[in-house]
Amino acid sequence: MSIENTAVIEQDRKHVWHHLNQHSVLKSQDPMVMVKGEGSRVWDAKGNSYLDASSGGVWCVNVGYGRSSIAEAVSKQLTELNFFASTAGTVPAAEFAEKLLAKMPGMSRVYYASSGSEANEKAFKIVRQIAHLKYGGKKHKILYRERDYHGSTIAALSATGQEERRKQYGPFAPGFVEFPHCCEYRSQFGDVSDYGVRAAKELEKVILQEGPDTVGAVILEPITAGGGVITPPEGYWPTIMEICKKYDVLLHIDEVVCGLGRTGEWFGYQHYGIKPDIVTLAKGVASSYAAISCTVTTEEVFNEFMADSSDREAYFRDISTFAGCTAGPAAALENLRILEQEELVHNSKMMGDYLLEGLIGLQAKHPIIGDVRGKGLLLGIELVSDQDAKTPVDESVAVKVAGMCMAKGLIIGRTNRSFASLNNTLCLCPVLTLSKQEADFIVTTIDEVLAQLEAS
Repeated sequence: MSIENTAVIEQDRKHVWHHLNQHSVLKSQDPMVMVKGEGSRVWDAKGNSYLDASSGGVWCVNVGYGRSSIAEAVSKQLTELNFFASTAGTVPAAEFAEKLLAKMPGMSRVYYASSGSEANEKAFKIVRQIAHLKYGGKKHKILYRERDYHGSTIAALSATGQEERRKQYGPFAPGFVEFPHCCEYRSQFGDVSDYGVRAAKELEKVILQEGPDTVGAVILEPITAGGGVITPPEGYWPTIMEICKKYDVLLHIDEVVCGLGRTGEWFGYQHYGIKPDIVTLAKGVASSYAAISCTVTTEEVFNEFMADSSDREAYFRDISTFAGCTAGPAAALENLRILEQEELVHNSKMMGDYLLEGLIGLQAKHPIIGDVRGKGLLLGIELVSDQDAKTPVDESVAVKVAGMCMAKGLIIGRTNRSFASLNNTLCLCPVLTLSKQEADFIVTTIDEVLAQLEAS
């Protein structure tokens, strides 16, 4: 290890406050400092190389590392015009909005910000303002689903169905109400043939309990990501859409993880024929080469804010400073070109199917695997101590498995202190350029680690 890298590890230890870390641990071990990325691999300051099956640790580096063309596009744009407040337009923002919407039939407007949490905040404000403009402020409640995650700000946490992530951050914003999950593996109704419809009707029950005239929107991930990679069961989404239409409830789809090819379609909701009113995007929009998020709406939602110029209340009275930074849409434009030219959405589907098949093979081999699920390159492995009883392993087991994989040169994700007892899912979301050889390495490594764990 070089003198320079030794120095940066010490600088990090002394001065950087890391996300999701208990820093007392770093008194006895070095912090991990990443120094390089190329394709699907990253290198740390100690010279260790890893296949990154977490896309940057938080599901976001969709097109992989080391894309010089994105860096060049950003550099060129920043030299020409780095920023202007989003009260005005810029060339890359206009161009990217048009290209993005071409992938999203039925959607027509893009509101820019900097992060997924912020994109969801904008959507909540849209719903709340419509409530005041049309319903005297009454139709303001936003329903969210157990196990879904929507961000780290107080309002986003208010709409997050993960109790451990919310712990110690209350009191929360009023007007957010939870309804039950749709994880068929952990069915609330036992072994039933119509689970999807039953799970969806739990939404209707909550709407009726709260009063339909008070409910303005429901926010849902198309596929629950960090809450355990939960794919919706058959019949779920058609029933959800029927309920939203019946009670005049806006359907807000959170695509922060699933968007831009992650699930083998451009957007996760496109697997299920969903017709959303609002869609929020972030992570994969620019593959994290620059900060950008989008709150996308239909023209009908946009028109709720159209009024005579004398009406001082009707326009959307919101602003995001760094939405005006042109690096985001410039990076997003080149990111989109790469996704199209290299057919990475198709690769996500094909390699996702291939990887899923390999993981299902491991399920038959290892009793610790209770369920394997997902779409495209968004896959989850739920670990159990008893396959028949579906008893979840303690979170410490998932931590150990992830650590053993890293020791073998593979970075994977996991549910991280999200629930009281269901932090037992390993999460795989490799870059969309994944090859068969790399997929095989993922399966082989997990196979070896589980075999070692079971033998110990």
